Amino acid sequence: MTIAETLLAWYRAHGRDLPWRHTRNPYHILVSEVMLQQTQVDRVKPFYRAWLKQFPTWKACALASNADVIHAWAGLGYNRRALMVRDVARHITQHGVPASESDWRAIKGIGPYTASAVSAFAQKKRTLPIDTNIRRVLGRVLLGKPFSDVRDDEQLAPLADTFLPKRGAYYDVPQAIFDLAGMICTKTPDCAHCPLKQSCLARAQFESGSVIIPKRSIAIAKERHHRDKPHPDRIYRGRILKLVREEKKVSLDTIGPQIDTSYKSQLDKLWIEAMIDRLIKDGLLSKKSNTVKLSIH
Repeated sequence: MTIAETLLAWYRAHGRDLPWRHTRNPYHILVSEVMLQQTQVDRVKPFYRAWLKQFPTWKACALASNADVIHAWAGLGYNRRALMVRDVARHITQHGVPASESDWRAIKGIGPYTASAVSAFAQKKRTLPIDTNIRRVLGRVLLGKPFSDVRDDEQLAPLADTFLPKRGAYYDVPQAIFDLAGMICTKTPDCAHCPLKQSCLARAQFESGSVIIPKRSIAIAKERHHRDKPHPDRIYRGRILKLVREEKKVSLDTIGPQIDTSYKSQLDKLWIEAMIDRLIKDGLLSKKSNTVKLSIH
């Protein structure tokens, strides 16, 4: 068997049972892929089910207001993703479901990975959506690199055509890699139990003990902090949105003390206003006079 065929055989026996793996509906697959960005699988499951119950089709999602989708997304984080899904739904209800990966990529908000993932998982296209998991596994197996990053994509992408089977469930190979990355080929891999151990070019390095395991596989993103605040601005923007979502309308002057116990008007007022302006620019909030509320577009 080829490496991919061996991987698929392992996946059939050990793969995770996830709700979005029981459908080929492009809308359902898109929702799952966007929710899974920067969010753990177990956290996504209840949100995925609840979202599809409230917005079961492209049309239902397209008709939703900003406030509708922000409420539905509450607690999942990175709220702009909710607006992106809704905006894609609006595009598709007007122009139809894309038939190719390039057509998916042409839609605003959909990047190379998401376009490839929806093409593979919903439309059974022979494509390899490269993310952190696929980068790690194939970087080890095919390139012999214990730890890969985006710079290796130029080497991995051309290998997809020879790596993916020409027939059969080639569209499930990425799912199999996701599971292998999460269960066995982790940051510190369990090479002894890996189904690809006979083919992996990095196995000898790990088993020899010569590989230095980094504390973090992904570099910490640089986030903006305001003066001596304990959290990055992202956390406080989330608190502002939560406050407005729960209270519907909030006076601009009362937001600071409610989202930051160490708030000082003289030092922090402009900071709060700048974050609110950012949320307005992102389409999440609207402001009239001295009152802030969820955007309703």
